[in-house]
Amino acid sequence: MATQGNIGVTSENIFPVIKKFLYSDHEIFLRELVSNAIDATQKLKTLASVGETKGELGDLSVHISIEDDKLIISDRGIGMTAEEIDKYINQIAFSGAEEFVEKYKNDVNTMIGHFGLGFYSSFMVARKVEIVTKSYKEGAVPMKWSCEGSPAYELAETEKEERGTDIILHIDDDNKDFLEKTKITSLLTKYCRFLPVPIIFGKKQEWKDGKYVDTDEDNQINDTQPAWVRKPGDLKEEDYLKFYQDLYPMSDEPLFWIHLNVDYPFHLTGILYFPRIKSNLDFHRNKIQLYCNQVFVTDSVEGIVPEFLTLLHGVLDSPDIPLNVSRSYLQSDQNVKKISTHITKKVADRLEEIFKSDRPQFEKKWDNLKLFIQYGMLSDDKFYDRAAKFSFLKDVDDTYFTQDEYRKLVQENQTDKDGTTIYLYTTSRNDQYSYIQVAKEKGYSVLLMDGQLDVHVISRLEQKLEKTRFVRVDGDTIDNLIRKTDQNTVHLDDAQQTTLREIFKRRFPTLEKTEFQVTFEALGQQANPVMLTQSEYMRRMREMSTMQPGMSIYGDIPDSYNLVLNTDHPLLKNILADEEKTCAGELNPILADIKGWEARRTDLREAQNKKKPEEITPAETADLTDTNKKLDELQEQRDRIFSAYAAENPIVGQLIDLALLGNGLLKGEPLSRFIRRSVDILSVKE
Repeated sequence: MATQGNIGVTSENIFPVIKKFLYSDHEIFLRELVSNAIDATQKLKTLASVGETKGELGDLSVHISIEDDKLIISDRGIGMTAEEIDKYINQIAFSGAEEFVEKYKNDVNTMIGHFGLGFYSSFMVARKVEIVTKSYKEGAVPMKWSCEGSPAYELAETEKEERGTDIILHIDDDNKDFLEKTKITSLLTKYCRFLPVPIIFGKKQEWKDGKYVDTDEDNQINDTQPAWVRKPGDLKEEDYLKFYQDLYPMSDEPLFWIHLNVDYPFHLTGILYFPRIKSNLDFHRNKIQLYCNQVFVTDSVEGIVPEFLTLLHGVLDSPDIPLNVSRSYLQSDQNVKKISTHITKKVADRLEEIFKSDRPQFEKKWDNLKLFIQYGMLSDDKFYDRAAKFSFLKDVDDTYFTQDEYRKLVQENQTDKDGTTIYLYTTSRNDQYSYIQVAKEKGYSVLLMDGQLDVHVISRLEQKLEKTRFVRVDGDTIDNLIRKTDQNTVHLDDAQQTTLREIFKRRFPTLEKTEFQVTFEALGQQANPVMLTQSEYMRRMREMSTMQPGMSIYGDIPDSYNLVLNTDHPLLKNILADEEKTCAGELNPILADIKGWEARRTDLREAQNKKKPEEITPAETADLTDTNKKLDELQEQRDRIFSAYAAENPIVGQLIDLALLGNGLLKGEPLSRFIRRSVDILSVKE
């Protein structure tokens, strides 16, 4: 006799809520229903293991099938009696698993889901849902439950020979895509490919007579014993590599992996792989898959895996990770924090183990590893403390040093007069080659820091290492980078400095967002006549601004270079002498006038500074204005002479272009002119 009733809910509107808001994605219904089928099967196994069932268990596979407008999920698990249907189905959110786990808590580690809201996710895609079930209990009467998406249901006796449960979904018109074989195959592969009970969907196919046809062999979707649930001692290297290829078919072979197997104070298993990174920008997040007792939950694991380790690939599985009702998002609690901390520790342990046991291999893999390690050192203080023992600094000769090793190498020779140890580095062996060579000629070591995170790591190391400063090798002249003594005196008077400054300024190229200044240093006759240097601070701020939006203001500041003129070099002395010879007759009267008018302006300003603004007469104001105007005219005349001289002097242009060329700033037409000029200069010498 059929019975009718209303599902025990607190609101008539529960079904619209379930249909629209309970789950973030309608496809989740299939995961929930298959998980329930696995639960029922695992419960039967547990009961059999403690002697509470009789007879053979037989085939325990879960079958999924499509018939007309129906999607059917069938299991041969424990089934349900009428009373259990009323208790676990008709009372929404009453968890059948909770009671079962409490009774068999010592034997039910493989339980994954629960009846209740998970089952009702089926109404997101179905206009009608039926349950045909027969309990494993002796003498159980098969029952059929049906509901059309309202609190009203019907429960009646039915015919069913075998124990277990069939969930029959009559798919509604808006969700007909869930009746497509390819769609269901895709969802089963996504959510159920590693469930512990065989899942069968149709038959395997073979190519015959120009088309695919079904064979007699069942098509099993899942691997019931994936690598992470097996003991590490039972796995070989090829097993780990095969599992990685199964997860990421198009990826290169990983560097190495970490097998997690934790029983206390929480349960956690998994395998994390360190992938090969082909370039600095080759970041692939959302590659770690989170499972709950082999049921796929999500690949957005930021809540449980430290941010820097989201660059890893692999699988994590834990029944202790709290999930919301849809199992789709992690909740933040103490278990999650403990698991996150443990994963960080295990990764650090594994890296240190490889470093200690096989340093040559660790060095060989460093260029691929360093992005992970540096990211961790920047974002996690505890990881930094561990990684400081095995993170490398690499010099331009491709020699690897730990932090302690490098400190001992350079501390004596590269400590300046103030007691600060200077770490020289380059971001490009080619672009900064000449600067590197000058440093090496001094006996200095130069680090190669050409990675995407290196500029951030440099700042971090400066915070951590006592009395240490990093400077790029082209940031200044080498003697200024590591100042051992007081600076040498420049033996040029103000007029000579002005002359050289103005001559070289007239030949500066016009480059977008780039400024040039002229400075003077006495570097010795053997040093280069000119050098182009760049402020370490401003350059570093610009580089960091590309990755930190809050520092974007630095990205808008022009690049500023110093053209350093070596006043000891014969070429600079020759330019001064030649300028004096060429321009003196025309220039000296103008310079004398400038000197006189500057003196007059100084006198006028001093006189006006002694008065209050209202005491300054219009005549005095006009006098100062006329003086400034006269000075501007004289300076324009002087600058025209300097410009004409600079334009005619090939050595000035050649020296500037050499400095630009050494910094990769000479391109296009200016480079072509430089080449032609070089040929002309060589031809004159011949």
